Amino acid sequence: MSDIKLFRIGQGGVSELSGTTDTIERSVQTLFEKNLEPLLGVRFLASEFNTTHGGRIDTLGLDENGCPVIIEYKRATNENVINQGLFYLDWLMDHQKDFQWLVMKTLGQKQAEAVDWSAPRLICIAGDFNRYDDHAVKQIQRNIELIRYRRFGAELLMLDLVSAKSVKSILGTQAASRAGKTDAGYKYKTIPTVLEELDDAMMDRYEALKAYLIALGDDVQETTVQFYIAYKRIKNFACVEFRPTSSKILLFLKVDSTTVELEPRFSRDVSKIGHYGTGDLEVTLSTTGDLEKAAPLIKLSYESS
Repeated sequence: MSDIKLFRIGQGGVSELSGTTDTIERSVQTLFEKNLEPLLGVRFLASEFNTTHGGRIDTLGLDENGCPVIIEYKRATNENVINQGLFYLDWLMDHQKDFQWLVMKTLGQKQAEAVDWSAPRLICIAGDFNRYDDHAVKQIQRNIELIRYRRFGAELLMLDLVSAKSVKSILGTQAASRAGKTDAGYKYKTIPTVLEELDDAMMDRYEALKAYLIALGDDVQETTVQFYIAYKRIKNFACVEFRPTSSKILLFLKVDSTTVELEPRFSRDVSKIGHYGTGDLEVTLSTTGDLEKAAPLIKLSYESS
């Protein structure tokens, strides 16, 4: 697929940095596992996790939305890493208690109880993918991402989101059904229920916000989890919640609140306030004009993700 070139600009001219992919793929896996959170927004749980059918999942993690993540590394150009990962994803959905036990041992009981099964993910990492891999991802009704890596010397690592498929409802419905949970099992209403309560004006505001978020780039993905809707590139840059009774849309962004001028009833620092979603800057959209005011903050969060 398409190649990315990196150049160093100096006083003597422009020189190209030679990009490489490691031939010893275990070293790549180790690099990612030691830095999962800054690289992918995923908390590390286990490496080479043995399944009950004799397989081994390369890396298991929990993403910033609390959803399970399987990471598989493509070690050969002819290896069908997508099918292998899907096989493990199905196994994981049938062994949720095993995963939650692992989360409890690694991250604690609170995190284990908060695991969100509405949007489990498969991330495939390789030095490159081909057009058949890209086509396969688009046909499969699962949350799958293909990420290409390239190293430029000892200090530079490039990640390129080659292809992604985000399933909004099919897998989430199956997950909720398997978990046996409905809104009655939660303290707060889930997103599907809340969306049905929005009036026309509020829905129009949300559609305008959604259109703006998606138009930021071809790499933007929308993921609906239990209590909010996340928009991400490789990592989240915006999370959306709704307050139908007050006709407010809450937008959580990954922007340092100390770098912006906070405005009462529009923006506030929630770094020390409990909330769903990721991002410590809360922006409240109460009118159609608020989106235009929020646009620079949204773009700032997008560019830093």
